[in-house]
Amino acid sequence: MLNIVIFGPPGSGKGTQSEKIIEKYGFAHISTGDILRNEIKAETDLGKKAKSFIDKGELVPDETIIDMLEKKLESLENVDGVIFDGFPRTVEQAKALKKMLQKRGEDVNVMLNLEVKRQELIDRLLKRGQVSGRSDDNLETIEKRINVYGEQTAPVIDFYKEEGTYRPITGEGEIDDIFGRICEAIDSVK
Repeated sequence: MLNIVIFGPPGSGKGTQSEKIIEKYGFAHISTGDILRNEIKAETDLGKKAKSFIDKGELVPDETIIDMLEKKLESLENVDGVIFDGFPRTVEQAKALKKMLQKRGEDVNVMLNLEVKRQELIDRLLKRGQVSGRSDDNLETIEKRINVYGEQTAPVIDFYKEEGTYRPITGEGEIDDIFGRICEAIDSVK
């Protein structure tokens, strides 16, 4: 099974490209945000645990996220690959993902990093905010999110460079051209 980490700052097109990857390759999509929301909604033990942290305004601990991911992975059947979206965000999470996959005899095959210039990200997110009405797509919040991303994730990029699975993808231009570059990277590890 192929394990793909899709990476990039807010507004880089991860969601759009993930949908295209799923459509073409039939891979499962694992989004930590979706998993958290589903576990909380279903009131599972893990969901209750996660909610207790969220209600206090705290980050959900890595071990809880990892447990949820492991549960999700175990539930997947007959898939050729998985796209991890929104995870890992820290080196500790990257190490935990590696360990979790190794227990299954697997590893991350490729880490796709969508690279987009800062001003392009800001323009895209402001436009998205106008279209969708998302309250977090305003200039102040956008700049804060991009800064946090840069601070927290640069070490994760270095981790995957050391692992030999890092692939930079130019995330600017036409959506289909970006997708073509992603497909080349995926096909090279299949």
